[in-house]
Formats: sequence, C-alpha cells, structure tokens
Amino acid sequence: MAEPDLFSFSPPPDPEARIRELRTSLERHNRLYYTQTEPEISDAEYDKLFRELEDLEKKHPGFHDPNSPTLRVGGAPIEGFQQIQHAVPMLSIDDVFELSAEAIEKLTDEQVRKVGRKCAEHELIEFYQRLQKSRGHQDIAVTIEPKIDGVAVSLLYRDGKLAYAATRGDGTRGDDVTHNVRTIRSIPLELHRTSDIPVTLEIRGEIFMPNEAFAAMNAERDEEGLPTFANPRNAAAGTLKQLDPKIVAQRPLAFLAHGLGAYDGPPLDSEHDFHDLLESLGIPRNQPVLTASTLDEVLEAVAQINHDRQALDYGTDGAVIKVLDRAEREALGFTSRAPRWAAAYKFLPEQKETTLMDITIQVGRTGILTPVAELYPILISGSTISRATLHNQSYINEKDIRLKDRVLVQKAGEIIPEIIKVIPEKRPLDSKKFSITNVLNDKCPACGGPIEERITESGPISTPRTIITHFCINFECSAQIITRLTHLASRKALDLNGVDETVAEALVRNGLCSSPLDIFTLKQETVANLNLGSEAAPRRFGEKNAAKVMASLQFARSRPLNRWLYAIGIRQLGEAASKEMTRLFNDFNDLLKPPLLSQIADRGIKDAWLKKNPLNPQIIAISEEERDRRRKISAAYKPDVARLTKELEPYAISPDLGGVAAKNTLDFLLSDAGRHFIKHLKELDINPISDNYLPKATEADLSMLPFAGKTFVITGTLTMDRDEMKALIENKGGKVTGSISAKTHYLLAGEGGGSKKTNAEKLGVPIIDELQFHQLLEDYSN
Repeated sequence: MAEPDLFSFSPPPDPEARIRELRTSLERHNRLYYTQTEPEISDAEYDKLFRELEDLEKKHPGFHDPNSPTLRVGGAPIEGFQQIQHAVPMLSIDDVFELSAEAIEKLTDEQVRKVGRKCAEHELIEFYQRLQKSRGHQDIAVTIEPKIDGVAVSLLYRDGKLAYAATRGDGTRGDDVTHNVRTIRSIPLELHRTSDIPVTLEIRGEIFMPNEAFAAMNAERDEEGLPTFANPRNAAAGTLKQLDPKIVAQRPLAFLAHGLGAYDGPPLDSEHDFHDLLESLGIPRNQPVLTASTLDEVLEAVAQINHDRQALDYGTDGAVIKVLDRAEREALGFTSRAPRWAAAYKFLPEQKETTLMDITIQVGRTGILTPVAELYPILISGSTISRATLHNQSYINEKDIRLKDRVLVQKAGEIIPEIIKVIPEKRPLDSKKFSITNVLNDKCPACGGPIEERITESGPISTPRTIITHFCINFECSAQIITRLTHLASRKALDLNGVDETVAEALVRNGLCSSPLDIFTLKQETVANLNLGSEAAPRRFGEKNAAKVMASLQFARSRPLNRWLYAIGIRQLGEAASKEMTRLFNDFNDLLKPPLLSQIADRGIKDAWLKKNPLNPQIIAISEEERDRRRKISAAYKPDVARLTKELEPYAISPDLGGVAAKNTLDFLLSDAGRHFIKHLKELDINPISDNYLPKATEADLSMLPFAGKTFVITGTLTMDRDEMKALIENKGGKVTGSISAKTHYLLAGEGGGSKKTNAEKLGVPIIDELQFHQLLEDYSN
C-alpha cells in the first residue's frame, strides 16, 4: 500500500493519529536515507515534517514517546553512566596478525614451506586449518567481511522497539549509552514491520565515524584551536562517552550491524539468514560479505577486502572470518574469551618514505596557525599524499622535524596523512630546524596582525606535556572573518536575528564584509539581495529576512557593554567574566584607565601560579633545583598578591573574573587591532555602556540583594532555560556551582536530577523545585 502524500495531507482532528503518522513516516525516510541510500524526499521536505511533529509533541506532551524521531537531537545531560548486564556475553574475536617484513625475514625455509603460501598469512592459514580439522579435514564454508574500526555496542530490541544500547565493557557488563545512541539516525528506534518481529533481538555492531565526516570535523576542530582526534575510532569512542547527548547529536556517528546476541524469533540457520533478517527489519549491516569454501578462496577474499576497503567510507583494520552455518558454530563453541568459529585478520598500515620539501603555515578560522608539511608526492593506501598536518610547534619539536628531512608517512586510521617519524640516518647536512615565530617574524601571514604564543599543558600531572600553539589575535583578520562574524551575531553575544554561519560566509564571499563590524554599514536592499547559494544555483536571502537582520542590527547598537565584550571573542573572556567586568567598568574608555584592570590581571595570574606551584607538592616529587626556583618566585609573588588583594578588596570582585581573562582583555585593547576596533566603533556611532556598573561594591551593597551569600546547584530539566535561571540567581546576588557540597544552600531540582539529589539528601542540603524557588525569592525580597 502506497504511503499517503503527507505534504498535501490535512492534519486530522485527532492529534494522536497525526503524531503517530508523522513518526512512522519520518522513521521510514530515515531508513531510506541511511540504510538503503534511496531518499525519496529532499532535506527541506524532511525538515518540514520534522518541525510539524515537533510542534505537535510540544502541544500534546501526553503522547511522549522516548523513541520519537524528534528526540534524536539529544535530551538533558545525564549524571553518569549506569551499567547493563549483557543478555548474552559480548565476547571479542581472536586476532590473527599479518607479519611485518622484519618478522617474515626471521622465518626459516622449513617454516615457509610449511605455510605453503605467502608467509605473511600463516596465522590465517592455521585458523582455517583448525576449522577443517573439526570437520575431519574437510573444507568448511565461511564468510569474510571488513573489520570496522569502531566502538562495539549491543542494541536490544523488545517487540520491535529499542530498549537499550550498551558498550562491550568487560564482556558481561557495559555502559548504558542509550541516551547517546538514540541520536544516531542510522539506528532504527523502531524496527521496520515488513516481517515477523522477533520478541527479543540483540544486535551486535560497531558505532563509527564515516571517513569524510571525520576529516571535516577534525579540520573544523583544528581551525577552532581544539585538540583533534587521532583517528575515527578515537573520535567515535570519545563522542559515545559524552554525558550530554546534544553534543553527540552534533557529531556524525553511524552504525553497522555484524553479529547476533540474545534472540527469540524465526529460526536462523546461517549467516545469510541473519543478514536477510537485518535487511527486512531496516537495520544497516556491514558490507560487503564474501563467502568462501576453500583455503584458496579464503585467502583471495581477504586480499579482495584489503584492496576494496580503500573505497569504504569507514575505517577498517582487517577482515573478519566467520563460519557460515550456525549449527557448526554451536559445535565449535567458545573459549573463555572468544568464539572458536571466528577470527579477525589484521592488516598492517601502509607506510612509505618521502622528503619534507617545505613547511607552510595555514591560518584557521579561529586564528590558530597550523604548520603543514609539504611532501614529495607518494602513493599510500590508494591515494597520492603530498601534505600532512604538523599540528603545532610542539609536535615539530618533539619529533625533531626539520626541512629537507627524510620522513616515514602513513595514513592515521587509514585516512589522515601523518608523519610517523624522521629517519635520522638519512638526514641531509643542509637540513634546517623550523620555528613558527622566526619564520613569520611575529606577524600573521594572512593579515600581518600580531601573533600570540600560547603554552598549555596536557596529559597526567605526573608527566605533563607542554603544548606550544600560535594564534593571530587580530579581531579583523581576513582569515577569521566568518568565525568572528558568526560569534558576533550569536545569541549570547549581539543576537543578530538571521545571521548564522551560512549568511556570514555569503557576506564575506560576496565582498560585503571585510571585517565583522562592516555588517553595521550594510543597507537593507543589499542584505535582501544576498546570494546564499552559488552562481549556478542562486538562493536569495529575501526582504523579510533582511528586515529582521536590520532590526537586530539597530537593537545591537544599544546592547550593553558585557554583550560587546563577549562578542569580540577575547580568549578566556566568557559571559560571566564579561558581566563582572562591566560591573567594574562603564565603557571601553573606562577599561583602559589605569590601574584597575592591570591590578586584577597581575593579582590573578600570580595567585594562580602560587597555587599551581607549591613548594612541597603531594602528587609528584620535585628536584631541589625546582624547589629553589619556586621558593624565589614565591618570595616575590606573595607580597604582591597580598598587597593587590587588599587594594582590590573594596571592589568585591567575583571569582568569575580571573587574571588571565583580565590580561587578555587588556592586551587586546592596547594592541593596534584593539585600538582600531574601538576607533571603528566610534565611526559607526556605537558606544556600548554597562548596564550593571557598580564600582567599589561594599558588603552593605551586596547584602541588599535577596540571594546574597547563597549558593545554588541546578539539576534536572526546568521550564526556564538553565542559563536564564543561572543569570537570575546571579543577578539576585547568589552563586551557582556545578556540584553539591556541605556549603551548598539549595539544590534547585527539575525533572530528573540523578545523583545530585542523592548527594543533597546525604549532606542535608534542602531540595527545592521551581515553585519553591520563586516563593523563596519572594520571601527573601521582602
């Protein structure tokens, strides 16, 4: 029966029926798009159905369904991962390894003759020979499929609906990751009902990140100055362990099934029957799956998988061989950790030597300067490699990479080109060390603006690793305009209605904005005619959208100083710090008046150093030389911190405003880029003023606020946006922290709440709901 045309369908008087119909249709289109790759409707048409369902669900919360397609965007953050007992132990598969060239050289002639074929395949041959032995030395049919380099998970369906999803864990118990798995669109939340639905169906498979999506995400993180993931598996694992499913929903995860756990349904005699079941239920499965019945066929199939895997859109690191017949599997049985009827043949990554010809510098959209190795072109894993990222100066220093070096290159996770190591014995005499600072002469290659070197530490406290990165800090840098303009327009900054990244990119591409502030010079007609598409497929912004933008721009001119400070995007100057700064300063000119901002910076940075560098640390031992160095610096810093603390005491400065944020703000305002920004604002007749200016707040001033001295913790889902609730509490003199302690005065709990409620009860912290909160506010105000 053909599906009704939902776009011309008039909503029935019964909202429940329409909700049910929309959910069924959206799941069908998800299946067509992600599993069968045969979409029937456009993204815009899908979004139209999605929004209609979203609206109906908001109006009729009584029809809530945890498996609704609208919940794939992710719900509220969870407190932590619960454990789930696997219905059937989730065993791993034994690996059989491909031998390296060095290992092959060590084999004797007798060993080579015994193997009978390429000695690199000897473990695979031995595995198949064991299978033959179990059948009286007869051939046995097996399947061969790519080994997905992802995160193993178990999906349990009861009566066709997803009940839970869990990681492998220790094989008997795993983490409950249902909240994150529900956001993955290729995983059906309700099975396609074209056949008998098993009462119980436990699917084993891999969650992974497609190659192209992984590369795009890593490039975006690199531009934003965030640490990149080493490979797609690392990215998938890190994403799946997020406590906030909304973050997971924004990352491009996918799923493919390859195995069966607990099962109560129609009989499955072979692996082919299992694959047919997956397809009938709309569950995406691993492909291709080859079948072999002799040793030669197995070796040929493995070689074919190794060759063809370059075209797959996910990372693979081997081939999985399984006995085809399920009755024979039962006869073969299991060891304590793995099935005897399956093995994973692991491929070695392909590595090749080449010459590092040059190192160039790319400027990312957030201002990060990334060194890139320009390589003499080589062919690796089916593609020509001529460039590889060097990440930052620390990466170059640690590997001692020099210009003209001979280097060993491979594709990380078979995708991202990377330099494994330098080959020092082949280093030419004229090789040169490389320094970003020296090469660029402290100037951004894109705009000529100032460069800032940032030193951070990562890794365990006992063995910290110093990371040196470089950034262009020019607010009007040509390479950063799109990112800067998007941030300027964001909701927490100037909140420019309708100006998202797509619009920002079009404004820059069409030559309408060469600096973020140029948006305030645009005419409504120009914005209306903005082409968001391409020359071949133009898409006009339109009059209505342009009118919204112009109204937002007019309103933004009078936005308070804290919004403008946040909009600039000064490093480590967040919302709370911006708000506190504008309690102390009335406008940009006020910020430049000495000495208050420099005092805050000096006190905060020195105090942080003293706390981070104790003379007798408890975690790691330090040398006497290091202790002496710390002693000398402490002797200079301690009196300064004491003096500055006393001088700043009348201002009652919140800990939200730290020394680094204050220093970065001062550095920006005093730089040429900062002075030009303030001059540009004046030319536009924009003069942001603080809306909470309260210099030298006294204890009496603070005590007048209703929640003065009160500390709150928020948990669960509230009717009010959590950021808005936090702002309300802080505006009334209170403080909001992230964890419960004996010093917490109230736990404000919405729906859910988890472990924070338990901790509050143990510590005797009062737990209040929103109604009680507003009553409390009224009582304190009176």
